[in-house]
Amino acid sequence: MARSAAEACDVLLRDGGMAHIRPLRPSDREALHALIARSSPRSAYLRFFAGGTASAHAYMDLVTGPDYRGHALVALAGGVVIGVAEYIPGLGGAEAEVGILLDDRVHGQGLGTLLLEHVALDAADAGVEDLVATVLPENRAMLRVLHDLGLPVEQRYERGQVEIRIAARPTERLVAEIEARAHEAERGSLAHVFTPGSVAVIGDVLDPAGVGRRVLCDLVAGGFPGPIHAVAPRADEVSPVVEVCGLPVHPGVSAVPGPIDLAVVAVPAPAVLGVARECARHRVRALVVLTGGVAGADGREAERELLRVCREAGMRLVGPGCLGVVNTAARLHAGLLPARLATGPLGLMAQSGTAAVALLERAGRLGLGVSSVAAVGDKADVSGNDLLEYWEDDPATRVIALHLESFGNPRRFGRIARRIGSRKPVVVVQGGRDLSAGQEVRAHAAAATGAARTAAASGAAGSAVIGPSGAIIAASDAAGSAATGPSAVSMDAAVDALLRACGAIREDSVRDLLDTARLLAFQPLPDGPRVALVGESGSARAIIAGACARAGLVVPDLSPATVAALRARLRPAAAPGGPLDLTADADAGEFAAVTAAPADAGDLVLTITAVLADPGVDAVLVVSAPPSGPDPERTRQTTREAIAAATRGAAKPVLACVGRDGLIDGRVPAYASPGQAVHALAQAAGYAAWRARPVAPLEELPGVDPPLARRLVAADLAAHPGGRLLDERTAARLLAAYGVHIVGPVSGAEGVEVVVKGVAYETFGPLVMVGAGGADSGRPGDHSFRVPPVDRAEARRMIGELGRMPLTRGHRGRPEAGVRALEDQIVRVGRLMDDHPGIAGIDLGPVVVTPYGAVVVDARVRLAPAPPLPSPFRRRLR
Repeated sequence: MARSAAEACDVLLRDGGMAHIRPLRPSDREALHALIARSSPRSAYLRFFAGGTASAHAYMDLVTGPDYRGHALVALAGGVVIGVAEYIPGLGGAEAEVGILLDDRVHGQGLGTLLLEHVALDAADAGVEDLVATVLPENRAMLRVLHDLGLPVEQRYERGQVEIRIAARPTERLVAEIEARAHEAERGSLAHVFTPGSVAVIGDVLDPAGVGRRVLCDLVAGGFPGPIHAVAPRADEVSPVVEVCGLPVHPGVSAVPGPIDLAVVAVPAPAVLGVARECARHRVRALVVLTGGVAGADGREAERELLRVCREAGMRLVGPGCLGVVNTAARLHAGLLPARLATGPLGLMAQSGTAAVALLERAGRLGLGVSSVAAVGDKADVSGNDLLEYWEDDPATRVIALHLESFGNPRRFGRIARRIGSRKPVVVVQGGRDLSAGQEVRAHAAAATGAARTAAASGAAGSAVIGPSGAIIAASDAAGSAATGPSAVSMDAAVDALLRACGAIREDSVRDLLDTARLLAFQPLPDGPRVALVGESGSARAIIAGACARAGLVVPDLSPATVAALRARLRPAAAPGGPLDLTADADAGEFAAVTAAPADAGDLVLTITAVLADPGVDAVLVVSAPPSGPDPERTRQTTREAIAAATRGAAKPVLACVGRDGLIDGRVPAYASPGQAVHALAQAAGYAAWRARPVAPLEELPGVDPPLARRLVAADLAAHPGGRLLDERTAARLLAAYGVHIVGPVSGAEGVEVVVKGVAYETFGPLVMVGAGGADSGRPGDHSFRVPPVDRAEARRMIGELGRMPLTRGHRGRPEAGVRALEDQIVRVGRLMDDHPGIAGIDLGPVVVTPYGAVVVDARVRLAPAPPLPSPFRRRLR
C-alpha cells in the first residue's frame, strides 16, 4: 500500500499527553540549543559519546545549517522542542544512520518510539533499506526502544559499542506494535475525560436557569467523589453570591486552587476560545465544550483554532456543541444528558444530542444500564474511533453502541472495530441513513444521465461514462441503469461494506440497536443459527418459523432423545418436534410450578430445560401468547418467573416474546413482538459466525508487480494531471501487472456473464464489487460489495450473496462455472484498488465465467489524482 509522505501531525504520548511532530527547520537552531542546555550531562553523553555539551551544541549548528544532508524531525509540546530524531543516508542511500535526543522531562512517555516510527517510515519512503544505530551498552532504555519498535533487528557488539541494524520495511508486526502503543495512549488521554480526579464547570453557574448551573447541580447530586469547582467568569463583578450548590464560585480558571483534570465549558460561543486559552494556561487535561455555534459564520475557523489551542496544550476536546459525558461507575455526570442513569454494560456514543437522549431514555425503560456515554457533537477531536479504543479494555463495557452521522477516518475505524469485534460486539446506527443514501444515488443518476446524453449527442456510441467516485458505466445504458445498477454505488453501500468487513453490526433504528444490544449484553453468543421455538400457538409458531428462515436462522427438528423426554413429561396434546407446541391448556400454575426437583417443574420450565440440552439447538426463543382470564398480569408474571428459573446458568442464549420489551430477571431479553426477537437473534448469530471465522494473512498473489503498476499510474497522472479514462493499451498493461488479462470476445463457449468492479471513495477508500451481467443484471440482490483487500474466502462469500448464483451451478442447463477463477479476479481487482489510490475506478465487464476459467472480455480503468492513503504505520491524531 502506498504510504503517506512526512508531514506535520499531532500525536498522543503514553501518559495521554500530546506532542506535535514536524520536519526540522533551520529556524529551530535556538530551540535545539535550549534542548541541549536542559539535557543532563549523562543524556548528552549517551547520545553524543562525549563528556560536556560542547560537541552537542556544535552538532545542532550542523543539523540546522545549509550543509546538513540528513532528514530530521522535531517534537514540540506547548511550543517547546522536546525531542529530535534523524537519519543520515550513507553512500548509495540504501543505508542510513539514525539518532535521537529527548528532553529529560519526557523520558518514559513513548516519545522516542514515536519519533523513531516516523523517521523509519520517512526513510523507507526515501528508499532506505536499513537503519543503523550505534548505542552505548549502558544505554539500556535506547536498546529496548530499538528492539521493541516492531521492525526486524540485528545486533552486534564491537569496540565497546552496540550496533543495531533495523530493516526499514513496514511489517505486520510493526502494525500490531503501533496499534498496541496507540491504544495505550488513547486510553491514557481519555482517562482524563471519563475518570478525572477533579472537575470544573465554567459558565452561567450563578443563573438558576442556566446551563452551567444545571450541569453543576447534576454533578454534585450524582456524588462525584473528587473536587468540583464552580467558575463563573467575572463573577466578582456581577454578583455578590459566593456559593452555588454548596461550592465557592471562582471568577476565573486561574482562581481555582489546585489542578483541574476536566473542564465543562458552557459559555457563549464568542467566549469559548478565551476560556480554552485560560484552561491551557492552568494545565487542564481535557475539555467538554457544551457550547454550540463555535464555528460561526467564518467557515469553522474558530473551531480549528479551538482545536489548535487544545492540541498545543495537550488537552483532549469533546465537542463543541455536545451534551457531555457520563461514567456511571465513577459517578461522573458532566453535561446535559439525562441524570441518574443506571449502571450497566452498554458503552454509548452519539454525535447527535437528540439521538443520545432518545437512546438513553429508551435504554432506561428497558432496564439496560450504561457504563459510560459520550455525546460528542461536532467531534472536533474526540471521535468514535477514540472511544472504541477506550472501551476496548473497559471491563464495565460489554457492548459498544455507536450512533454515527459521519466517519472521520473510515479506514482507522475498520482496523479498530475489527480488533475490538473479536472480543466484544460493536453495534452501529448511522443517523440519516435513508436520506444520505438517496441523495447520493440521485446525484449519481443525474450525473451519469447527463453524461450519457452528452456522449450520445457527440456520437460517442459505445464509449464509457465515468460517474462520481470513478464508477464506470457504458454510455449506451447510463441513463437507464445509473440509479439502480451496481455502478450507482451509494454511500450507504460503502458504509455497509465497511461495517461488514470489520464485524460491526449495523442497525437501522434506535429500537433495533437496543433490541440487539441487550441480547448481546446479557446472553452468550449462539454457536450457530439453529433456534428452537417454544410456545402455545401453532399458527404463531409457523409464522415465526418463516421469519426465522428469512433472517437466515434455522428451526430444526429436536433430537429423538429430547422428543422422547418431552413426550414422557408433557400433556398428550403437546407436540414436541421443531417449533415446540405446549398447547394453550398449559395453565399458569403449571407454567409457574418451579421447585428444585425437576419432577415438580411446570411444562414451560421442563421444555426450556430439555431444549437447551439438545445438541442440535443453538438458541431458544420462548413465545408466550397474550394472556387472558381474570388476572392477565399475574399470568405474565408467572410466565416470566418460569423463564427466569429455567434459564439460570444456561450456556445458550434464550430470548422471550412476552408482549413487552425489557429484561426478565435482569438478563433474559424480552420483546414486544416476535419480529424484534428474530431480528436480534439473527444479528447475534451473524456476529458469532464472523467471530468464528479464522483470520488468515493475505496470500501472496502470483504474477503481481506492484512497482510496475505504481510507475504506470504515476506516469499517466503526470501526463494527465486531472486524470482520465485510460486507453485500452495502458489499461491492459496496468491490469496485467496484477495478473488480470483482457482476452476479448470469446466465441463458442457458453458461460455466465458477471461484472467485477472497483470504485474509490475519497473518504472511504476503495470498494470492490461483483455482480450479475448480461440479461440477469437487473435482478434484485445482483451485486455484493466489500472493502479490499479481500481473500479468497471472502470473495467466495461475495459470490454466494448474489441472487443469481444458481446460474453458476448449472441453472437453465448451463455448465457449472469456474467459481475459483472468478474469486481470483475479485481478489486481484481488490488488491490493485487497495494498493494504488490513483485508480479511481475499474470495470471488468463482462467477465464470462465458464467451467474452464473467468475470461475478461472488456475492461475500463479510470485514474484520478488522489492524496496518499493515511498510513497504518504512522501514528497521528486526525
